[in-house]
Amino acid sequence: MTDGEVNQYGGRPEALELKLGYRFKDSALLEQALTHSSMSGAGGDRLSSNERLEFFGDRVLGLVIAHLLFQRFPDEHEGDLARRHAALVRKEALARVAIETDLGDCVRMSRGEDDAGGRRNPGLLADACEAVIGAIYLDGGLEAAADFVHGYWRVLVDEDTTPPKDAKTMLQEWAQGRGLALPQYRETARKGPAHAPIFSVEVAVSGIAPVIGVGPSKRAAEQAAAELALTGVQGRNEECQAELR
Repeated sequence: MTDGEVNQYGGRPEALELKLGYRFKDSALLEQALTHSSMSGAGGDRLSSNERLEFFGDRVLGLVIAHLLFQRFPDEHEGDLARRHAALVRKEALARVAIETDLGDCVRMSRGEDDAGGRRNPGLLADACEAVIGAIYLDGGLEAAADFVHGYWRVLVDEDTTPPKDAKTMLQEWAQGRGLALPQYRETARKGPAHAPIFSVEVAVSGIAPVIGVGPSKRAAEQAAAELALTGVQGRNEECQAELR
C-alpha cells in the first residue's frame, strides 16, 4: 500500500496514520492489519488477513493496559484492577477507539461483508483495532504500541474513578436490595477435552427465570449466567415502566 493509495472503499491509509499517531515503516503490516478475513473469499489467503495480528494485538493491549492500571491505581487490590482491565480490553472499548480513528473506513473487506454493515460491526471494528495494535508493536516496538494505547485509553481509564463491578456482584446486590435470597449457581454440564473444557452453569434467583451461562471455566460460566440474568432483570423493569406510562 503506497502513499496516496485509496483502498477499494475509499479509506486513505495516510489519514489513518495521522489519527493513530504512528507512521509505519513497513506499510505491509498496516495493510495486513486492515484486511478482513472475508477477503479470502475473493482470491485471498486467511493467513494474509488480520486474524493473526488480532491475536497478537490482544496480548499487547492486555499488557499495556495492565501496566497502565498498575501505575494509575497503586492502592487498589488485584480484584479491582482485574475488573478495570476486563472492561478496558473488551469489544466495546476497542470498537469505540476504532470509531474515533475512523478505522472502519480503511478496512479491506468483501463487498458482501461491506453490504452487511461490516464497517459498523462492533466485533469487526474491535478485531481490526487489535490487529492495528499488533502491527504497531511489530513495526515500532512496545513503546510505539504503548503510546497509541495510552493516547486513546487514558480517557477511558479516567471516565470512571470507581472499579466496575462484575456481573455476579451486581446480581447479588440486586437481590439483596430487594430482600431476596442470594443467587444460587449450579454446574449443569461440562463438555470438551480435559485441557479445554466448556462449562455450563445455571443461576437461580427469586423473581427471575433460571438461565444458563457457558464459558471456558466455571467462574466464566457463572459470570455469563449472571449477565444473562441481569439482562432479564433489565427487560422486566422496562416492561413495568411501559405499563406505568
